[in-house]
Amino acid sequence: MITAPDSTAARSGVPTLIQGNVALAEGAVRAGLDCYFGYPITPQNQIPEYLSRRLPETGGTFLQAESELASINMVLGAASTGARVMTSSSGPGISLMQEGISFLAGSQIPCLIANVMRSGPGLGGIKPTQADYYQATRGGGHGDYRTIVLAPFDAQEMFDFPMWAFEIAEHYRNPVLILSDAVLGQLKEPAILEPLESPRKNPKPWALTGAQNRPSRNLRSMYLSGDDQEQLNYVLQEKYARVEKELPESREYDLEDAEVMVVAFGSAARIALSAIRMAREEGLRAGLFRPVTLYPYPGKNLREVTERVKRVLVVELNLGQMLDDVRLSVPHDVKVSFYGRPGGGLPTPGDILARIKEA
Repeated sequence: MITAPDSTAARSGVPTLIQGNVALAEGAVRAGLDCYFGYPITPQNQIPEYLSRRLPETGGTFLQAESELASINMVLGAASTGARVMTSSSGPGISLMQEGISFLAGSQIPCLIANVMRSGPGLGGIKPTQADYYQATRGGGHGDYRTIVLAPFDAQEMFDFPMWAFEIAEHYRNPVLILSDAVLGQLKEPAILEPLESPRKNPKPWALTGAQNRPSRNLRSMYLSGDDQEQLNYVLQEKYARVEKELPESREYDLEDAEVMVVAFGSAARIALSAIRMAREEGLRAGLFRPVTLYPYPGKNLREVTERVKRVLVVELNLGQMLDDVRLSVPHDVKVSFYGRPGGGLPTPGDILARIKEA
């Protein structure tokens, strides 16, 4: 198993005040990033801006492509050689990349994709949202495939998760998506940037590295003969079954004696945690369940908590997308309520506290 880094664990080193987007970019560099291809879009622009300077310092390649479509296809080409490759964008740009992401999944080529979500639908605006949950966790493009999705919570996890993401991507030979948002991307807070002396890079016997001294290899997602395409989908589904068994991660806060459990991820979980602390000060026994992997969803972990906590409040920055996964995970006798803000609206801890009291 490849477990998630613990952002609350004791660490050596002096904290650095750092922006979330920059923490993610530096984390990718220290994870051994070889190539970055991307195109500007707010609110993720600090990632390519930072990497345009930083990546050449480590001998890596930075290229601003002419579009998001070009970016994701450059990722496909470079990652097929076994390089650690990354792109980043926001909602509309990630939508344009969906065909390429499907090709990556179908060809079983690992890479890292970061989505710093912005409000929508359509071109939307630059305010924070979590409305790309369906797109991220349900594949987003054509065909039977899934993208592994990680949901950071703070600047420390923005720094830590790229290494975790590359290890997962290479272990399962699958694209991994870090799902951030405008709050996490733009905030500044302390994080300990632990040096990585030599990033862990495993051999990739599938990579296209030139066939002078070995048989030729082929990475593809198109199969026209017989039932080859069907067989590929069975191979992919077997892999996703292993992912769903081995990879789910979650964090629990104050749930030992809780009567009401809030379920939230990312920046919504940060606000919810403040509401939990306010509730505790008023004598209300509330706790927080935070999914760290959104696909695979940690439904088994959530279901185990609901054996003792029968009231659940789902909080999201959308109109109810993770809500579906919560309802699929918990027993029918658990009361599930919802509070969401769409299109860039942010709830206050007091707003969530009021919903906790209603629950």
